[in-house]
This record gives sequence, structure tokens and C-alpha cells, in this order.
Amino acid sequence: MYEQLRRLFGLASRPAEPPDLELPWRRRWHNVAKRSAGPDFRREDYQLARDNARVVARETLGEELWQRLQKQGFLDLPSRHYEGITYRLRVGLRIEVRAEPGVRPPWRYPYLCINPTYPLPEEEFFAHLYVYVRDREDEIIRVAAPQPWDQPLGRTF
Repeated sequence: MYEQLRRLFGLASRPAEPPDLELPWRRRWHNVAKRSAGPDFRREDYQLARDNARVVARETLGEELWQRLQKQGFLDLPSRHYEGITYRLRVGLRIEVRAEPGVRPPWRYPYLCINPTYPLPEEEFFAHLYVYVRDREDEIIRVAAPQPWDQPLGRTF
């Protein structure tokens, strides 16, 4: 019973994790300024993170979609749940909900706000959003906050 209580309160011993493995979801990020990765992040750290994010996004999307994103500045994904609705994804900005003529949008406002739990480079989070909208639209519908205006995301840099 004592071990069950320790596990319940997170006091049970955990297997050792590699020292270079980052687990950012275990930290609290509320005190970090918007569009920042924290006070200990240097200019070189931002550049390296953005360079890596570009590789992640390009590999996630594939060359054809990556080139389309570079050319257009956005990618459109049709909804699987709502007929005549398209999600327009843009790097670093809210998701725009677009409705075909005569189709009533499922939300009162045309933008959906979804921020990452912890700071991420914009292009990497864009790749996350693309995969979620494509494969887990139900989760997007559940967590997105409809907004009347567009603006940059708060926890990306």
C-alpha cells in the first residue's frame, strides 16, 4: 500500500533517463515571456532550434507540400468532419477556418487558437498542427479556442 501511495503522488522511483533527453512537458512554462524559449536561451540556441525545426517540418511535410508552403505561405486542409470547411494553416499564426459559399462555419469566429504546451520554433509547431489537422481533427475541434481575429501564436518563436 505504501508503494501505491508513493506512485499516486509521483514519489515512486522512475527508471533513469538519458541525461541529454529533454522532457519539456514536465516543466511549467507560464512564467516564460511570449515568443521566447526562456531567459537562458541564447541567440545561437534560437538559431540552432530554428534550423532544426526547418528540417523537422520539411521532413514531416515531404518535399511537395514543403515547396507549396514556401510558395504560397500556407497549406489548406479540407475538414473530414464538416462538409465545405477548409483549415488554412500558416506558420506562426492561428488556423483560419474557411467556409465555401453557402456553408455555415461550425464556429462563431474564423480563427482557431492552439498554442503548444511549451515553447517551440514556429515551423516545427506548424508541422505538428498539420499532422493533427490531417489525422486528428477531432482533437483540434476539442481543444481549439475560436477567436475573432488573427495574431501570432504565443508559445512559438
